[in-house]
Amino acid sequence: MDGHGSFRLEARGVRKSFGGVEVLHGVDLDAVGGSVLALLGENGAGKSTLVKIIAGDYQPDEGALTIAGEQVTSLDPLAARRFGIRMIYQELADAPPLSVAENISLGRWPSRRGVISWGAVRRRAQRVLEQLDVDLDLDAPVGSLRVGERQVVEIARALSDEARCLVLDEPTAALSAPEVERLFAFVRRLRDQGVAIIYITHRLDEVRALADRVTVLRDGDVVLNGASADLDRRALVSAMVGSSVGDVERPEDVHEAERSDTPALRLRDASVTGAFADVDLAVYPGEVLTLYGKLGSGTTEVAAAVYGLRRLSTGTMEIEGRPTTVAGPNEAIRAGIGYLPADRQREGAFMVRSVAENLSAPSWSRLARYGVVITRRLEAVAYRRWHDELSIRSRNDPEQLLATLSGGNQQKVLLGRWLERRSQVLVLVEPTRGVDVGARQEIYRSIRALASQGVGVLVSTSDYEEVVQVSDRAAVMARGRIVARLAGDDITTARLTQEAGG
Repeated sequence: MDGHGSFRLEARGVRKSFGGVEVLHGVDLDAVGGSVLALLGENGAGKSTLVKIIAGDYQPDEGALTIAGEQVTSLDPLAARRFGIRMIYQELADAPPLSVAENISLGRWPSRRGVISWGAVRRRAQRVLEQLDVDLDLDAPVGSLRVGERQVVEIARALSDEARCLVLDEPTAALSAPEVERLFAFVRRLRDQGVAIIYITHRLDEVRALADRVTVLRDGDVVLNGASADLDRRALVSAMVGSSVGDVERPEDVHEAERSDTPALRLRDASVTGAFADVDLAVYPGEVLTLYGKLGSGTTEVAAAVYGLRRLSTGTMEIEGRPTTVAGPNEAIRAGIGYLPADRQREGAFMVRSVAENLSAPSWSRLARYGVVITRRLEAVAYRRWHDELSIRSRNDPEQLLATLSGGNQQKVLLGRWLERRSQVLVLVEPTRGVDVGARQEIYRSIRALASQGVGVLVSTSDYEEVVQVSDRAAVMARGRIVARLAGDDITTARLTQEAGG
């Protein structure tokens, strides 16, 4: 293999299908030692599939890779490692109970005759941390470190393993501003040492700050490739969003609601340390307000704080004008707040229980006879009350198990539980994640129906089409702060993508 600075990775004509659906349509990509390539694209564009092929996790159906002058039709993870390709995913792949030094040698323990040399483990860690110009306690358990420091340990592990091509997948999503600056310094230092960097991001300000070149994927095709200095924000947004700007139109019945004097939900200068800061918003009865942002923007944390899953560090919350403090979900429900988490199967539903039980669960105390006896008949009455209203497609059998319904109809059952509970505020996190296109439209109609009954709906989402389809108003978040407020015809995919880019 050739020298460090002349490393080159070329992907040519890469195609990949899953379940008969082609997600990469003959993609080309070049990563060169001593430069940073920003890989951009909206959710579903094919970025993750492409880099997993480069890392050996997926095999391409067609196409070839040329790495350091050697042509290969496919890689496995071990072969990718031998070429010096290292992936650092959004989800940390460290061992929290082990020390910093041990994590840096994870999977490659220096040993002599089968016995680990702990002195060599410490020397290796010290050497690579000095190379990165960072000071960490070698004996500290990695689980005790901040997210940014844990990410540094992962970069150190890759560097100690002689990384020649480093793939970083949304590396700043969970980092504070100082940690982002430190990460940028590490990336520039690695670039100057001859490492090829593939940097996946949706934050357009990072492209100008860090990247030498840009490749944009859209729907499995490369739609833009060039020097970052030659590409302005408008060109990047246009390439990422493309014709979908015209495809996603706001429904005629979506309009800014006539506001009452008192918001259903009001946050004033609300902060949760390390998650979001100075959030000020109001959701009025009968309207849908969306919080839009990508991973790490703070939208899901705001939603969690409203439901009492995170405690506010500063600021106040009001429900229908009343100052309200919620120390947990039970208090939130009593205050009139409903909540649907992003992972409904694990966090929001009883999959092996009936649809009637699932819909009526938060209302058991109100439905119970004499305050203590809840019967299947009472649950069935509650279920039938909302079955037609929400167009739930099932056997109309209250005893049908929730798990036997499609994802979209499961979600409608869970929406129904908060209608039955008569919640004044409903907080939805990624409400159409994992449901098909047709079901998405039905869920949007159900959300609008909720609002039409006077509920104030707060939606946290990373899907810009969702914002366009369902919002009366939208607030865009980036790095824990609201960076734009949009209403009416200003709520477009292009504008959302631009504002979320920082």
